[in-house]
Amino acid sequence: MIGNNAAFDQFISAQHWGVLTSLRRDGKPVSSLVAYAREGDTLVVSTPGATFKRRSIARDPRVNLCIVNDQAPFNFVTVEGQARIETADLEGSTRAVFANIVGFGYSVPDNLGRWLQAQGRVIIRIEPRRVSGVIR
Repeated sequence: MIGNNAAFDQFISAQHWGVLTSLRRDGKPVSSLVAYAREGDTLVVSTPGATFKRRSIARDPRVNLCIVNDQAPFNFVTVEGQARIETADLEGSTRAVFANIVGFGYSVPDNLGRWLQAQGRVIIRIEPRRVSGVIR
């Protein structure tokens, strides 16, 4: 279970999108919208390796992922954690992210391995440390 609140844990499993916040070199936060997937008690995000979020996480692994639902009343769960960058064996986690957003018109690219390489993709794996939120 992610966190110690079953409702938050279920919410995390049922959603698709979040706002990932990492820290600039000077400590100021910067955020971006991401699709994610759950793998056990960790969360994964696929991103091109040249992005700012990848570089900032490599420098400082502290992150916050604010997960929101797709419609009003816009409940949210915030997952604070430590992230690590994975550069190998990306296909399984990438497939999980695409499976989580298939209902939004996304699908796994043809020849996934080649696509991952051409995009220079990485997986950001988030190990949750603190979970909070509001579910109405």
